[in-house]
Amino acid sequence: MIPRRQFPWRHLFLTAALTACALALFVAGAILISVSFTPVPDISSFAARQVDQSTKIYDRTGQVLLYDYNRDAKRSVVPIADISPNSINATIATEDSSFYEHGGIRITSIIRSLIVDALGGSLSQGGSTITQQVVKNELLTSRKSISRKINEFVLAIKLEQAYSKDQILETYLNNIPYGGVLYGVEAAAESYFGIPAKDLSITQSAYLAAMIQRPSYYSPYGPHRTELDARKEYVLGRMYTLGFIDAAAYALAKAEEVSFAPTGQNAIVAPHFVFYILDRLESLYGSQALMSGLKVTTTLDADLQVRAESIVNQFALENVTKFKATNASLVAIDPATGQILAMVGSRDFFDIDIDGQYNATVALRQPGSTMKPFIYSLALLNGYTRNTVIFDVPTQFSTVCKPTETTNNTSPCYAPGNYDGMFRGPMTFESALAQSINIPAVKVLYLVGIQKAINFAKSFGLTTLGDPNQYGLTLVLGGGEVRLLDLTGAYAALANDGVLHPPTGILEVGDSRGTVLSTYTPRPSQVLPANIAHDMSAMLSDAPARLPEYPLNSPLSFPGYDVAIKTGTTDDTRDAWTIGYTPSIAIGVWVGNNDNTPMVKSIAGFIAVPMWREVMLYALSKYPRMYFGEPSPIPTSVPSLLQGNWRTPDEQGNIIPHSLLYWTDKNNPRGPALINPSQDPQFPYWEYGVSSWYFSHPGLFVNPPTFVPLSESFGSVILDSL
Repeated sequence: MIPRRQFPWRHLFLTAALTACALALFVAGAILISVSFTPVPDISSFAARQVDQSTKIYDRTGQVLLYDYNRDAKRSVVPIADISPNSINATIATEDSSFYEHGGIRITSIIRSLIVDALGGSLSQGGSTITQQVVKNELLTSRKSISRKINEFVLAIKLEQAYSKDQILETYLNNIPYGGVLYGVEAAAESYFGIPAKDLSITQSAYLAAMIQRPSYYSPYGPHRTELDARKEYVLGRMYTLGFIDAAAYALAKAEEVSFAPTGQNAIVAPHFVFYILDRLESLYGSQALMSGLKVTTTLDADLQVRAESIVNQFALENVTKFKATNASLVAIDPATGQILAMVGSRDFFDIDIDGQYNATVALRQPGSTMKPFIYSLALLNGYTRNTVIFDVPTQFSTVCKPTETTNNTSPCYAPGNYDGMFRGPMTFESALAQSINIPAVKVLYLVGIQKAINFAKSFGLTTLGDPNQYGLTLVLGGGEVRLLDLTGAYAALANDGVLHPPTGILEVGDSRGTVLSTYTPRPSQVLPANIAHDMSAMLSDAPARLPEYPLNSPLSFPGYDVAIKTGTTDDTRDAWTIGYTPSIAIGVWVGNNDNTPMVKSIAGFIAVPMWREVMLYALSKYPRMYFGEPSPIPTSVPSLLQGNWRTPDEQGNIIPHSLLYWTDKNNPRGPALINPSQDPQFPYWEYGVSSWYFSHPGLFVNPPTFVPLSESFGSVILDSL
């Protein structure tokens, strides 16, 4: 007889369930015993309680105070009669929909919490009632343990026995934090909307209720305004589902436009960075920890930050007139550590006309040609060289269209062009990247593979890229979406010999007693061999390779310094980027409009480079002068096209140019050529483009020399590509 197949997971689930039930019985017994002996806390003392422990955030020296989170805490205690029913309903709908039915705790929530915690091995589950939150926030520490949880249950029951629901709710609404120095719904209503709590509309109330769980994360002044808006929609949906508002009120509330008052200008330095740090602290330690007197030493270089803010503001204001670009942002990172040295989220945090509190450094935007270095890096890693010849000729890439349709770019055909509509013939990888030419980049992406390119870019920290079907070959032209912070961090890895340090903003966190809770710990990962990183830095810092797009003395050049740089401009000029680095610092700049409207059609060289250059010049004056490692020599043993020679005779001795797919195996470019390259689906398309170029340039093949360097044979006026 064949034994029955065993299912270990069933035993695991049964064990966990029994454990949870045992815990539930234990907790229930402990609660019953404890309730009898626990004194009733004085609820009237909660409202008088003042938070006198402020979390202070400093720059990297520990001397410059960026923000005092709880300084001058604002709290206005009001009776529940002076709180809008809209606010009461929004809070109950979101935090505790059965508030008026339970006796302080919800048994079903406790059991569910215990089961999940038992399965997950931690005391992490929420589901607390409003009464429990009052107890937890006002009487207990945030340390998680079974005994603390039992105390929370017991005290919640005792509160419900001694005080009315309205008294408990009034205490809750007058004491919960709403972000920064704001405690209680009255202070929040006055600060965010300029009105008393009794006048809060349904939508305003939904916004305040949306902030309760994570006030720093959902701050309207922080980087997560989109998430705040989404959670506001959730609150409105809950209010409608629970019958607090009818269909008409629900529709009006969803359509209502709400404006937040600007935060004070004199109380904060580097505001976008500070809110970024507060968000990190809240996710690490919880919102209550921000009121416990933390001392936080950040990575920020306050001097560089102030200079960067001034430069970004100056050039961004000029761009309004020149390019109809209302905003700009900047990030500076130390490549050796990943530490954020400067973060400018907009041209002016306090400018409500441009939604200046929106942090564009962590917004998802299309990166344009700034994606190209990662595709070329992967190609070098696969065996190609920086001298490899690739043809910039009209090419149809869609195999459902004909190779002859080299100008048909209507879906499903794909025949991209270059920014200036020109084609340059044979180019090296280095010159094609330096001049940001599109068609060679698309070909290189095909050579390395789209999925492999996405995986490779993600290893550099560009984790917001999605499925290859979303982009196809447009990925290399910026078809995905990335964050400026992540993109600058990825370039910093190129500056650091291929070693990535994830961007970080915190050096040390200590509590009010001086105990160090955490310190910066390096988390390096070698995402690219050092020699390939050196090759990429050489390609991105080669001023002659940029000719004639930029002259040798262009704004991209820094005589006496090793500075690598890449620009990018997206379709319809919606985004303009400049990312560059030395071994000492990586700086990234984005210019555009928060609402994604197009700018005046131009290139990043004019839109973004000027402000980037000014910040880089200042950084070069204060950080150590360092140099990139030497690039790899080009082996003479590799195929001719990888050496830079496209004038290679075929088997009959004819010098007829062919594409890389003819001469090399794309999966093993340094190995022997394929016996039958026509099996590659792109082969006839690439070959047609090259042969068309050949027949249109007959003069180049009269008594051709064995090899003519490309820089001596070809050149044309070039503008930045898309």
